Amino acid sequence: MSALRLETLSGAGLEAALPALSRLRIAVFAEWPYLYDGDAAHEAEYLQSLAAGRDAGIIVAFAGEEPVGMATCQPMAEAHAPVQAAFRRRGLDPARFCYFGESVLLPAWRGQGAGVGFFAAREAHARALGLEAAAFCAVVRNANDPRRPPGYVPLDDFWRRRGFTPRPDLSCVFRWREHGDAAETPHALGFWVKDLL
Repeated sequence: MSALRLETLSGAGLEAALPALSRLRIAVFAEWPYLYDGDAAHEAEYLQSLAAGRDAGIIVAFAGEEPVGMATCQPMAEAHAPVQAAFRRRGLDPARFCYFGESVLLPAWRGQGAGVGFFAAREAHARALGLEAAAFCAVVRNANDPRRPPGYVPLDDFWRRRGFTPRPDLSCVFRWREHGDAAETPHALGFWVKDLL
């Protein structure tokens, strides 16, 4: 990862990074499996909880001075309501968890260790906050979806190597507009969890 430098930002630094995070989210999530047709208004609304979070963090991958990837984390108690509700429905206390939000990296910089670094830095941030576990969610798609690119490899094995376990009993729904659609539609997301103790 010699060409990339990772830095964890919080507070004012985090707020200053949000416009770049929005641009990266729109670029990366346009790809399968999210197919997100992002815009500034939706981004501002979605990132509001991160901006307001007292203990949120953004890990930025810099190529020189250019941010080419970012990953976010925050106490789940400060995260979006659907995320917290998914855990409460199963009798799990969101206050125990760090919620790992997006992890976005431009294609040219993949395969150089940034993904591993993103997880390590977010886990360090969670432990520094005294949180006991980490969780993230990912969109659930049909393996036979005709829009799935040939040769697409899901990230499941990568996530398992980071110590995360899928939790089919935990899910939530977020709404976004896909490319070619006139309106937002609901999308199911499933959770992966890891104990940090």
